[in-house]
Amino acid sequence: MDEKLAEICRRYDELMASMSDPGVFDVPGRYQKIAKEVGSLEPLVKAWRRLQKEREQLEEARSMLGDPELGELARESLPELQEATEASLKEVRLLLLPKDPNDQKNVILEIRAGTGGEEASLFAADLFRMYARYAERKGWKLELLDESRSESGGYKEVIAMVSGAAIYSTLKFEVGVHRVQRVPVTESQGRIHTSACTVAVLPEAEEVELDIPEKDLRIDRFCASGPGGQCVNTTYSAIRITHIPTGIVVQCQDEKSQHKNKAKAMSVLRARILDMMEAEKHAERADQRRVMVGSGDRSERIRTYNFPQNRLTDHRIGLTLYRLNEVIDGDLDPVLEPARAWFQAELLKEEEANFG
Repeated sequence: MDEKLAEICRRYDELMASMSDPGVFDVPGRYQKIAKEVGSLEPLVKAWRRLQKEREQLEEARSMLGDPELGELARESLPELQEATEASLKEVRLLLLPKDPNDQKNVILEIRAGTGGEEASLFAADLFRMYARYAERKGWKLELLDESRSESGGYKEVIAMVSGAAIYSTLKFEVGVHRVQRVPVTESQGRIHTSACTVAVLPEAEEVELDIPEKDLRIDRFCASGPGGQCVNTTYSAIRITHIPTGIVVQCQDEKSQHKNKAKAMSVLRARILDMMEAEKHAERADQRRVMVGSGDRSERIRTYNFPQNRLTDHRIGLTLYRLNEVIDGDLDPVLEPARAWFQAELLKEEEANFG
């Protein structure tokens, strides 16, 4: 590990030196490229150099233990120095973990009602509102791409694009079945029902990543459905695209413009096809995708939202919070951060053999 980190530090120092060279601006885009690489290396380099300093201080304290004058002082400082060194070492190891190339991407968020009928569709609407409010807190942009409403006003399915900084890295652990336990508004006896929704989070695929030939597409145009208004039920602005080789079908009717609806539908299509291609290449991604979509059955769950007890439980990491009202209102960080930390720790265990 030390040799690898020394090489990374040398590379970082070289890049920093080149940024101060006036000639770096002679090649268009070179400065920006270097600055981006510096930014990606900087957290690791700083953590490693801090760890080296703390190790030196720790060794110095240990060497003074036998000193009649400074031994007691050294003995008192040892626990704090050991704790700081262990924390820095853990940070370095986490920063050395393989980076997910999709972490910085925007995402396609898909929520579908599963088991539970109308109550499941109402819960799908609650989940969509939860993510929308969280996106607002984070300063992200959320665009509705497609929706299918239920008779009760909930969602059978809702698809949105979420744009901003490092969104996939934040939301990727939300994939799976979300279960709700509460008394439905239609329940006259006050009995608690259990329903479920599936959540999928797909990294956005750029056109340069995935070229889809026009001959592989069947594009249907139809009148947008909805409560009424200009361009609704009157013009063929809605778009349905079928990818013939895979059979994937997407549609968008949110915009009044047929051109804009097609562009949004193509974004969803590219994301789904790219996810399918990666799943075929990597068995673990295939497993993840199966968990991600699931069947919507009550027994398949990553999280339970128990409204009568104001309790949220993440079954993967054993997390229980009694602040469901706040979470459902968009305060998701207390749920997302522990999940991300748990998955990082699991990945760290798998990579432990690589560390010296």
